[in-house]
Amino acid sequence: MAIAYYIAKRYLFSKKKHNAINIISAISVCGVALATLALVCTLSVFNGFHEMVEGLFTAFDPPLKITASQGKTFQQNDERIEKVLQMTEIETAMPTIEESAMVQYKDKQLMVTIKGVDDSFTQITEIDSILYGRQAFILQEEGVDYGILGMGVASALGTGIQFVDPLPVIAPKQNVHVNIANPGAAFAKGYLYSPGSVFMVNQEKYDAQYILTSLSFARQLFGYRDEVSAMEIKLKPGSNERSVQTKMKELLGDDFQVQNRFEQQADVFRIMEIEKFISYLFLTFILIIATFNVIGSLSMLIVDKQEDAQTLHNLGASHQLIERIFMFEGWLIAAYGALTGIVLGVILCLIQHHFGIISLGNNFIVEAYPVSVHLLDVVLIFITVLAVGAISVIFPVKYMSKRLTQRL
Repeated sequence: MAIAYYIAKRYLFSKKKHNAINIISAISVCGVALATLALVCTLSVFNGFHEMVEGLFTAFDPPLKITASQGKTFQQNDERIEKVLQMTEIETAMPTIEESAMVQYKDKQLMVTIKGVDDSFTQITEIDSILYGRQAFILQEEGVDYGILGMGVASALGTGIQFVDPLPVIAPKQNVHVNIANPGAAFAKGYLYSPGSVFMVNQEKYDAQYILTSLSFARQLFGYRDEVSAMEIKLKPGSNERSVQTKMKELLGDDFQVQNRFEQQADVFRIMEIEKFISYLFLTFILIIATFNVIGSLSMLIVDKQEDAQTLHNLGASHQLIERIFMFEGWLIAAYGALTGIVLGVILCLIQHHFGIISLGNNFIVEAYPVSVHLLDVVLIFITVLAVGAISVIFPVKYMSKRLTQRL
C-alpha cells in the first residue's frame, strides 16, 4: 500500500513524456477545486442567511415556549406549570396571551393578533433592538394601555409610527351568542394608545399581524382570568437548553408542548434546510461532471506509463499493485483538488464576511451576502469530494489496468 501511494505521488508531480498530460492533470485538479469551492461558498451563504433569520426571530421569540397541545389556552396555576417554574435553570418566565381581534383606525379595518405581555418581555427577548420611533417599550402608564404595532400593521392602517387618536380593538366575547337585535353586545371593545414606537422583525408574519400590549389589557379584552396562551421562558446563562427542554417535557406530559426557537419557526427553518440540501445535491452533480477530467487524465497517464508498468512487472509487482498505483493517482487528484477548493472557499468566505465584497443592494435587510463557514459543512464537503473521486475512478482504472496488464 505504501509503495503504491509513493509511486502515485511521484507520478502526480513528475513531468510526463507528453506535456498535454501534465496540463490535463492540472485541469483535473482545478476542476475538482472549483466544484469544491462552489460547495463551500454556497453552503456558507445558506448558513449566513440561516443565522441572520435566526437573529431576527431572536428579537421576538423566547428561548423556550410552553403551549397547550390541544386548545388555545391553559391554566397558569396548573400544578405541572408551577413545578416547571420552580426549576433552578429558569431565569425569567412570563405568561402571554395571543388572540385574534379587529382594529380600526379612521376608515381602515384590519384583523390582527393581539399579544399581551408584561415588562419582562424585554428580558426574555431582544425587542428593544427592533423598536423604531421613541424606541421605548411601554405597555401601561397611569391607567393608559399602549399598543406597539408591527410596522406592517401601522402601514396597513395608515397610523404612522405615532397615532394621535385611540385605536379601537374589537374581539368576540367568550361563550356569548350574537343577538341579532343587539349584535354589539357580543363583542368586547378596548382602546389602545400609541407609545410612539413600532417594531419591525422583518418577517411578515409578525410585522403585518401583531400588536404588543399589556397582559392585563389582553385579559380584559378577551375575558380571561387565569388562562394563558403560552408561558415564555428564558434560561440562566450556562444552562443546557436541550436537557432543560427534555426535563420540562417529562414534567408537563403530553398535554403541553415545549418548543425552542427553531421549533417555534419550524416551517421557515425547514424550508431553508431543504433549499440548502437541494443546492448541495446540484453542486455535487457538478462535481461528478468535473471528475470526468480526472478519468481522462488517468486514462492518458496509464497509456503514458506503460513502460514503467512493464518494469515494475518484471521486478515482481503484481497486477493488483499496478492497479492500486493508478487508483491512488485518481484519489490524490481528488484530494488535492478538495483541499485547494476548501482553502480558497474559506478564504473567499472570510473576505466576504469582513468586507462584504458581493452586495445585495439597498432594498434588503443586509447590504452584503451573509456567510458563515461551519466546520461540519467543510468536513461533509471533503468527504463528498473524496467519495465522488474514489467511486468515479474505480471502473476506468480497473478497465485500463486490465488492458495494460494483458499486454505485459
